[in-house]
Amino acid sequence: MSVNSFGRMLRLTTWGESHGPAIGCVVDGCPPGIELDEAWVQRWLDARRPGTSAKVSARAEPDRVRILSGVYDGRTTGTPIAMTIDNVDARPGDYADLPPRAGHADAAYEAKYGLRDPRGGGRASARETAMRVAGGAVARLVIPEVTIAARVIAIGGETDAAKWDAILAEDDSFGGLVECIASGVPAGWGAPVYAKLDAELAGAVMGVNAVKAVEIGEGFAAASARGRASGAAMAASGIDGGISTGREIVLRAAFKPTSSVGIGGRHDPCVAIRGSPVVEAMVALVLADHKLLQRGQCGEGPSRE
Repeated sequence: MSVNSFGRMLRLTTWGESHGPAIGCVVDGCPPGIELDEAWVQRWLDARRPGTSAKVSARAEPDRVRILSGVYDGRTTGTPIAMTIDNVDARPGDYADLPPRAGHADAAYEAKYGLRDPRGGGRASARETAMRVAGGAVARLVIPEVTIAARVIAIGGETDAAKWDAILAEDDSFGGLVECIASGVPAGWGAPVYAKLDAELAGAVMGVNAVKAVEIGEGFAAASARGRASGAAMAASGIDGGISTGREIVLRAAFKPTSSVGIGGRHDPCVAIRGSPVVEAMVALVLADHKLLQRGQCGEGPSRE
């Protein structure tokens, strides 16, 4: 089986390739009666689209979304929501003669499927993440009580934002660190064993292109901490025993440098910049899924704050 779907109660399936005619997604399980239009989805897509500055990929994609189903008179119907985006600046010829590229999924795809799509990475391209952002836009409407905000906090190891323009002007690519904070998450979302909220958040964000590490709350610092001194930090993680506590959840994702540098094609000098909206989307999808799971098991009863 080919795994192209994510989630349980709220399920996102994406399709399409980086340099094919279009990309798209289906969001299934969204409750009916929620106000939704293309402008809402476009708001979040515009935050990750390429071609907006010298700091991101020069690929000129307007990323105009169309909602094909699941919405009537501006409200969700409870049926699958299908969305699509045309690829208008695809250049498959740029990649036709390239051998498998180091740091990409080219060779891994060939080993798995016996062939590979040479057009900019096909399904492995970050182009696919536009549809995660579209799905995340729907997920946000399922959890209106939650605010999710991500930002870049380091580029190339430098935390002083005043120095980032000079770094990005260099003829190279750079890793970055993104911090995402979810506030307003009620106590009780998650599960104690096989669907721990922190594990599912980490897995979802780890699945974003170029992410090589994820930490939640105290994260890797916990490995060098002492129990008497770190109790407050552990209490502030927002998740205990795999279940949300009502406090804000802080997550950080480490993005590697773009591997494409020096081998042609168009790429982001720092993936983390356009990766931030994708991290937000994956967090929204996980939280919306767990809200619906909680409702299914425990009903609409109030959670303890």
